[in-house]
Amino acid sequence: MQSKFTNLSESNQTESIKQQIKVKGISEDKIRAQLEAFRKGIPFIKLKRPCAVGDGIVRIDDEQIDELVKLHREAASEGRIIKFVPASGAATRMFKHLLAFNNLNEPLNWESLSEQIVNGDESAEYVHKFLKELKNFAFYDELKSVMSSKGLEINRLYTEGDLKTILEYLLTPKGLNYANLPKGLIAFHKYEGFTRTALEEHLVESAAFALDGNQTARIHLTVSIEHLESFKNHFEKVRQRYEINGITIDIAYSIQKESTDTIAVDMNNQPFILEDGRILFRPGGHGALLENLNDLAGDIIFIKNIDNVLPDYLKADTFLYKKILCGWLISLQNRLFQYLKQLESKQADEELIEEMLSFGAEYLSIIPPNSIDEYSINEKIAFLFSKFNRPIRVCGMVKNVGEPGGGPFWVEHKDGSFSLQIVEFTQINTKSAEQRRILNSSTHFNSVDIVCGVRNYRGENFNLLDFVDLEAGFITLKSKDGRKLKAMELPGLWNGGMAWWNTVFVETPITTFSPVKTANDLMKKEHQTGYY
Repeated sequence: MQSKFTNLSESNQTESIKQQIKVKGISEDKIRAQLEAFRKGIPFIKLKRPCAVGDGIVRIDDEQIDELVKLHREAASEGRIIKFVPASGAATRMFKHLLAFNNLNEPLNWESLSEQIVNGDESAEYVHKFLKELKNFAFYDELKSVMSSKGLEINRLYTEGDLKTILEYLLTPKGLNYANLPKGLIAFHKYEGFTRTALEEHLVESAAFALDGNQTARIHLTVSIEHLESFKNHFEKVRQRYEINGITIDIAYSIQKESTDTIAVDMNNQPFILEDGRILFRPGGHGALLENLNDLAGDIIFIKNIDNVLPDYLKADTFLYKKILCGWLISLQNRLFQYLKQLESKQADEELIEEMLSFGAEYLSIIPPNSIDEYSINEKIAFLFSKFNRPIRVCGMVKNVGEPGGGPFWVEHKDGSFSLQIVEFTQINTKSAEQRRILNSSTHFNSVDIVCGVRNYRGENFNLLDFVDLEAGFITLKSKDGRKLKAMELPGLWNGGMAWWNTVFVETPITTFSPVKTANDLMKKEHQTGYY
């Protein structure tokens, strides 16, 4: 069915929709494009083959490390580096199993949990494991303290099996309110005499590899508007612990723009109208943060998820490979910028062009068309200039250990060309046996450990919005007020959002990757520090 909105008729409903779009700051053309995508559907990515070491993934040799670390050190000293952390995610999903049991209108005790486990309830097993390990979580002492201030003794409640009260004080505003906090403000790790939140671990990382010549480390967080003040207050509370030995932490925040929200539709692909007559908009996913990244006008930008942090005793590999990835980026930039200046001035003969083509193929996985030999020298120069003059990203890839998320693949495009892409599961046609075979043969996983070069050979910032694959979004089924709807996410920040960047994958050790997706992940040995 064609959307009534695309006709732009003068009906009252259409005028109301247009006014709401204007308030949001979204163009009518963008809404039309989204409605068209709902009707047509978003095409799947076509996987050619998974990337492997030597075929799309670089393995750094030991003898290269010192030079790469030197390049990083020089760039950091010059103030070229900033760390970008998407931190707007709420911890609700992290505690979803606990929330489900806390919301039940029935007692929660050891006996009831055991009965449900016997009956095969995996959620009950998860909650049982969490509660058995309760004292080993970094936030336990704070939970005990807040309950004590209300006249409740956690040890007695625990022994007697009043588990519902304990969960209430952990999850709700009665106590720590963890289910409603952003993940960055959850206590992840316990040290001698204090704990650290995920945000604090990022501060430690920034001070280790992003210090400039004035001993200042810059970090930028994207946060939700309702949690902005909480982040600011928390940083002010702990900053003296990290601003030591002359170090200054320069922290900045931005909010995901309302203009990146996407329209929701009903099952007939009509705008989803709420009971009060407004249309429903939804956040556009982490791809919306590309605009925040673009607004930074940075130079070398490190990107890492808020929940992928490790305690101090395991940080060495993380620090080293951050420097290695950065050094590799700079080494590539140095060659690219030299070539681009030669291409711009037309100082490129056939021999130099062959050198550039070889460089592009070996280091940037740029595969020229089969007919490249038939190109004139000016056509070859134009081809190389268009391929080289792009943002560049160097992405850490760890060996696949079964974590959910994207991976590195060679992808085939409509015009028959190929490129390296980070591909999410939802972008793949899993009904195709061939695509499933390629997916299942993947050896590496995207750890979201990315270093970006966002300036060109003239020192100007690229407009990152020019390098997005607009067809690489996601459509998912949701519900609102008991009614089904379709929702759209924008091309992911490191998926379609960076599709037309120059992309390089570098193998990094699994010791640099330990995300916390659920509360019980904090019980993994790599998140336990021994200070209990």
